[in-house]
Amino acid sequence: MKLFSIALGALLCLSANAATLNELNSLKGPFKLAPLPYANGALKAAVDAKTMEIHHDKHHQGYVDNLNKNLGDEKGDLRAILANASQRSEAVRNNAGGHWNHSFFWSVLTPKSAEQKMPDRLAKEIDGAFGSFDKFKEAFEKAAAGRFGSGWAWLIRDNAGKLAIVSTPNQDNPLMDLGKDTGTPIFGLDVWEHAYYLRYQNKRPDYLKNMWKIVNWKQVDEYDQEALKK
Repeated sequence: MKLFSIALGALLCLSANAATLNELNSLKGPFKLAPLPYANGALKAAVDAKTMEIHHDKHHQGYVDNLNKNLGDEKGDLRAILANASQRSEAVRNNAGGHWNHSFFWSVLTPKSAEQKMPDRLAKEIDGAFGSFDKFKEAFEKAAAGRFGSGWAWLIRDNAGKLAIVSTPNQDNPLMDLGKDTGTPIFGLDVWEHAYYLRYQNKRPDYLKNMWKIVNWKQVDEYDQEALKK
């Protein structure tokens, strides 16, 4: 399975167009932070505007700046960095993961989720893999809530092409060559405290339940269809 990374051109137009896995495939350094594809307050059904502002403008910007700093003159290829994360410095691994993870995260959220019906194809895939959408949500929330400390929960196509729920610590992700839980992400959720603490404090389960209100299922379906072609 080919690994992929976020393409700068795709990120710069996320506000107008949905990203595709083909578009998320060739970003090279020096890296830049793209604007959010919606206003800071647009996801208020689950995330407040101040959290979005800090999360994007401070945390995500920090990952971009620190990645560029630690790469120095190297014209880093994000796909190669992720694919060889085990061989990179901790600083490069953490910040490359932070940049990719957040870029992906913004793309699978939308203020128009309530207006979307999950595509029938994806609904059937989830039912087939987990028994029902409710069982999928329960399993995903369990994985996300059970991640001790900081990290991410993911819905992926694993290397056998099956849907699977995994979680990773810190800014690791399933694209990295870290020995387990590898595959192609089609949905991801940030469970670092900076993603939810201003509104939810220590109530991570409340944050998780509300996040279903802003999932971009159309984008998730498009990511899944492309992952199946790999």
